[in-house]
Amino acid sequence: MANMALNKVPMPEQDPKVRARNFKEVTLGYTEEMAIEEAKRCLNCKNKPCVTGCPVSVRIPEFIAKVAEGDFEGAYEIITSTNALPAVCGRVCPQENQCEGKCVRGIKGEPVAIGRLERFVADYMMDKAAAAVKPEPNGHKVAVVGAGPSGLTCAGDLAKLGYQVTIFEAFHTAGGVLMYGIPEFRLPKAIVQKEITKLKNLGVEIMQDMVIGKVLSVDEIMDMGYEAVFIGSGAGLPRFMGIEGESLIGVCSANEYLTRINLMKGYLDDYATPVIKSKSVAVVGGGNVAMDAARSALRMGAEHVYIIYRRSEAEMPARKEEVHHAKEEGVEFLNLNNPVRILADENGRVCAMECIKMELGEPDESGRRSPVPVEGSNYNLDVDTVIMSIGTSPNPLIRTTTHGLDANKRGCLIVNEDMLTTKEGVYAGGDAVTGAATVILAMGAGKTAAKSIDEYIKSK
Repeated sequence: MANMALNKVPMPEQDPKVRARNFKEVTLGYTEEMAIEEAKRCLNCKNKPCVTGCPVSVRIPEFIAKVAEGDFEGAYEIITSTNALPAVCGRVCPQENQCEGKCVRGIKGEPVAIGRLERFVADYMMDKAAAAVKPEPNGHKVAVVGAGPSGLTCAGDLAKLGYQVTIFEAFHTAGGVLMYGIPEFRLPKAIVQKEITKLKNLGVEIMQDMVIGKVLSVDEIMDMGYEAVFIGSGAGLPRFMGIEGESLIGVCSANEYLTRINLMKGYLDDYATPVIKSKSVAVVGGGNVAMDAARSALRMGAEHVYIIYRRSEAEMPARKEEVHHAKEEGVEFLNLNNPVRILADENGRVCAMECIKMELGEPDESGRRSPVPVEGSNYNLDVDTVIMSIGTSPNPLIRTTTHGLDANKRGCLIVNEDMLTTKEGVYAGGDAVTGAATVILAMGAGKTAAKSIDEYIKSK
């Protein structure tokens, strides 16, 4: 019998007061009974609007029907036929704007909890899934630059077709933003590594500490017998505001702050990673990365954490769930405020941030209303740490060391609809092309590129 409940089966979570001081995962996941009950809310629509909302085209109604029957293994096979990282996507995809945003059940009541069900299936099968059988080699070699979501997806899809794939990763650990950016309490790192192990079982080779553009150039990789290269090097170059005091001790980018905590395990006492220890923190920005930085600062022991955002909450790009969790944990939101300058004490350390109040004017080209400063509303906010989270752009290293690779004025690589760059045999996708976006869009680009690379090599 279909379950016609208007609301999703609630997700069990750690108590906010407890979790605000630990790095364990906030959401605890569905039980088998919860998953089956939620799966029965799916109407199995004929035209499957949810699938059109998924950048990697997961066969959503089919996998949910298997969950409803209690056939979790069957559900897993359906998901993994198009999605190489389901335990990751179930946790970090903005489902509300994608699959769930198109769900018919969402017209009256809440959509089916597609993300929670995907996570349940992936976690249930995490240690049960048989190791992938390595396909017959087809005799062709492809190189992938960057072991983040787009590179891992592209590599996995090509490996399944029999290509010998080598990933060149700049860091000492594969995973990209899944490892250095998204915190442990949202995406446990052990889960990311298990997903990567599955790709290694397919025969994907990962070379660490390979900073392409320094150790090797793309042209040199081509000379090593690789017939195509996919660049998925992300957008790791932080942006700053250019205001007075940004170079003081106690100011850093969200990228650096999160990398020290996540990739370099700064949250664990047995690692000597230097991380700013703060009492009062201002995080500037309103995206998911700002929420991650603010919630991490609380867990690192800060007494006050403020989000400073120049628009109102309605314009915040962060996921609703992230904002909700941050508020529950005690992050203080100062919307319609903007930093003017950062002030120092006698030792050159941050002691306060001067802010100005804002009001919303007419919409700008992004469709969001433009913030306008309120004359004479300046005030000082006492903080000892300022974390800038106002966006990132692609690392210029690769494009400046590769002949014939064109980028736009934002530093993003230019590609056509097949993900082909302006250089023959070189493809690109993910944040290196779009600028900072989502994990799943990067994965979609990796999929498209894998298909294009396969067609390109076959046509030669």
